[in-house]
Amino acid sequence: MTIASIRPSCTRGPLISVDGVTGVGKTYLTRRAVHALDDRPLTLEGFSQRADGRPGLGEALLGALREASAGDPFLRGGTPLTETLILLAIKRHDLDAAVGELSRGRAVIEGRGVDTTAVCQALLLHPDDGDAALDTAIALLELASSYRPLPDLTILITDDASAAIGRAQRRDQRVFTSEQATFIREVRELYERLAATDPVRYRVVDRRSVDEDEAAELIRAWIHDAGTDLGCLREPWQDLIARCMCCGHHANPAPA
Repeated sequence: MTIASIRPSCTRGPLISVDGVTGVGKTYLTRRAVHALDDRPLTLEGFSQRADGRPGLGEALLGALREASAGDPFLRGGTPLTETLILLAIKRHDLDAAVGELSRGRAVIEGRGVDTTAVCQALLLHPDDGDAALDTAIALLELASSYRPLPDLTILITDDASAAIGRAQRRDQRVFTSEQATFIREVRELYERLAATDPVRYRVVDRRSVDEDEAAELIRAWIHDAGTDLGCLREPWQDLIARCMCCGHHANPAPA
């Protein structure tokens, strides 16, 4: 029996991401779920909200993408691989900002995680080939995992694409072009296909089959249950005996 096999689970909090296309209700449903929890998680909203509320490197990187994309709502500036690396850098920055809370045992929820980057950028690289886009999304997640640990749990909120588009347009007081609406539909489909490849990490809330009360309760329960039997987090670029980023012990994997 090895030391790793008898050591208890890491005392850190769970790292959770909530993903889905614009307009599915990610922020609204997550806030409802969080308010129903006794122990409130740290929530990193949007793509790069700093944990201390002040602009920093992550916001500067996001600003560069916004400028390069000339107002495109999906930050498409015409160089998908370069954009992928910048987006992954932002998500690494978000982890750096949150690791202290994870170390204290607090759950951390990312609004849009590395899965969003993988899905959207894969579609930009393969706009007319869904199977190639899926393979690329999986490969991009593997790339992301060399920058930082993947979430312990990814909650995908999905819905009929037309319903999501309608909500987003009313919320933002804008009308998507036909090309942008098509992109949203394709993103939603690829999200669902990607989630099906890893049922251990993903939980899916489909608003076509549950109402908002049921959806918020599912999310609350998944967040609540995510803090058990957690393995250590280690820097992906370090060797297997690296110390955990949170508890300081030599990193042990999550229990099987």
